[in-house]
Amino acid sequence: MSFARIEYSSVGGLNEAYYYYEGRYWARWETDYPQADENFLFRLEELTTVHPHPEAVSRRLTDDELFDFPLIYMCDVGWMNLEEDEQAGLREYLLKGGFLWVDDFWGPGEWTNLEIAMRQVLPGRTWEEIPNDHPIYQTVYPLDELPQVPARDFAYLGHDPPEIHRYPYYPVTPAHLRGYFDDDGRLMVLATHNTDLGDGWEREGYGEWYFEKYSTVAYAIGANIVVYALTH
Repeated sequence: MSFARIEYSSVGGLNEAYYYYEGRYWARWETDYPQADENFLFRLEELTTVHPHPEAVSRRLTDDELFDFPLIYMCDVGWMNLEEDEQAGLREYLLKGGFLWVDDFWGPGEWTNLEIAMRQVLPGRTWEEIPNDHPIYQTVYPLDELPQVPARDFAYLGHDPPEIHRYPYYPVTPAHLRGYFDDDGRLMVLATHNTDLGDGWEREGYGEWYFEKYSTVAYAIGANIVVYALTH
């Protein structure tokens, strides 16, 4: 088993479609890649009976190999733009049983951007808030809520500063677990909004305090999501 990080294009310029950090320019799709993905795959094998392929991989929604992956992952989608062929590729993938997980986007502006994209991918369907008593919270590790994990640089705040995200950017709390379901009630798309689980994975070595407070719960909910997706 493995999952694929989705490569996509974004609109805008510096600090919109791309940003400069740690000495290089990053496209939005590659935020925390590949370290977050590889750390998560390593921990997933440690914490569950899933045996994932250990190397991070990325694909576009138009790639034929997309259907080799039971789960695909998108990150930092606040400025994402999907072309018609990408919308069609994602629609086919989801309706044939695939599972999309969207992580690390904050505030109403970035949520609206995802919602607009999903209207094109799954016309006529709307998202639903997933309650805290949903089985996904108990699949492997019992959790009471979706943890809010900040990027490492904002760990002292407990959440990302609103103003670094797409306008309108208030509020960025609390964290939300939302989904799109098919006609049979199968969860097809899961969004972990107002939280950066990927940074919890990537930055597990930042320090004992960060690991204990944020990485542990990021791995726990991640394991729950993957096992739930594979068994439903």
